[in-house]
Amino acid sequence: MPLLVMKFGGTSVGDLARIANAAQKVKREVERGYDVIVIVSAMSGKTNELVGWVEETSHLYDAREYDAVVASGENVTAGLMALRLQELDVPARSWQGWQVPINTTSAHSAARFVSIPRENLDAKFTEGFKVAVVAGFQGVSPEGRITTLGRGGSDTTAVAFAAAFGAERCDIYTDVDGVYTTDPRISPKARKLDRIAYEEMLELASLGAKVLQTRSVELAMRYKVRLRVLSSFEDTDENSGTLVCGEEEIMESKVVSGVAYSRDEAKLTLMSVEDRPGIAAAIFGPLASAGVNVDMIVQNISEKDIEGRSMAVTDMTFSCPVNQVARAQKALTDASANGTITYDDLIVDTDVAKVSVVGIGMRSHAGVAAQMFSALSAENINIKVIGTSEIKISVLIDRKYMELAVQALHDAFGLDKAA
Repeated sequence: MPLLVMKFGGTSVGDLARIANAAQKVKREVERGYDVIVIVSAMSGKTNELVGWVEETSHLYDAREYDAVVASGENVTAGLMALRLQELDVPARSWQGWQVPINTTSAHSAARFVSIPRENLDAKFTEGFKVAVVAGFQGVSPEGRITTLGRGGSDTTAVAFAAAFGAERCDIYTDVDGVYTTDPRISPKARKLDRIAYEEMLELASLGAKVLQTRSVELAMRYKVRLRVLSSFEDTDENSGTLVCGEEEIMESKVVSGVAYSRDEAKLTLMSVEDRPGIAAAIFGPLASAGVNVDMIVQNISEKDIEGRSMAVTDMTFSCPVNQVARAQKALTDASANGTITYDDLIVDTDVAKVSVVGIGMRSHAGVAAQMFSALSAENINIKVIGTSEIKISVLIDRKYMELAVQALHDAFGLDKAA
């Protein structure tokens, strides 16, 4: 039988009524002739509650026990979903990660997939079961302990199963009806996309779009898993939602497909760093070791007069998430204290936002940057830092102008109109 993977997020299974609604969608696919692997998240808010219980019980908790506790939310949902399907006369059973088994690394709360053997689930499908309801977000380590994959891990679980079982498609059910050209809460003109390329979705996810977890898109792109994002709360058919697919499946698209933003950014500048070979490694090595996710980097070379002698120095600017600023400051202060780097000052700006335009059409079209900068200039928005890749341009701006910038760029590239 053809196989379909269906994933339901926390809001889609937030209570028994929503689980019943999701089960009806699964039954509909079974009636269309599919065997189905259903991946479920914990009920909305449950994971946060479980994490809170762990932290209240033990401040310096054992990561293995943490995973054992927080993984239980998905187990509950899987069992309830299987029961509801059975009430609908759909042959179904639930599976926890260790029962499949979903083999992962031993990095608790941040595990990665190693393998998903097919034998156990295939045997049940052969016996006549039509649906396997699998608890997302979890697996089992080589030591036999429960592991979790980090927040958003159920999306990645769904894609991994679709790849392992050669599924026709992986449907991600959520509280939105697809991928939009930008956040509809910011721009009322935002338009739902029928299709979007893996590369574009990966950029949008990494730049702040919350529709899909970045690791899930990476995995889908690697194994060519066709992803569909659609709403749990609407009637759907084969044309619903947004299909995330290979570029070759998209006939013609706009130069820019979407505008993304990230509100919680910070800009740090090291002033008058000695300009010498290896200085970048000396700066960003300690930041990496401290777990700081550096994004945009700009280096400006200048001259500094020291006791009548001209010396080449550089100002090094980079961005990172605002909640990592303290960690970055400590790493740089420690590097200065041990003589690894020297600088005159560290300037921190925590009141910036990142706004980006993304589109595979940028590969073959010139002038996108000029159009973007002109649109921002027309709104009197100053650009602090610019970063580019083959299919994206990102800028750091004052946070107070973020929504204005998103709206201006959405209009400038005509994203409210179909290609």
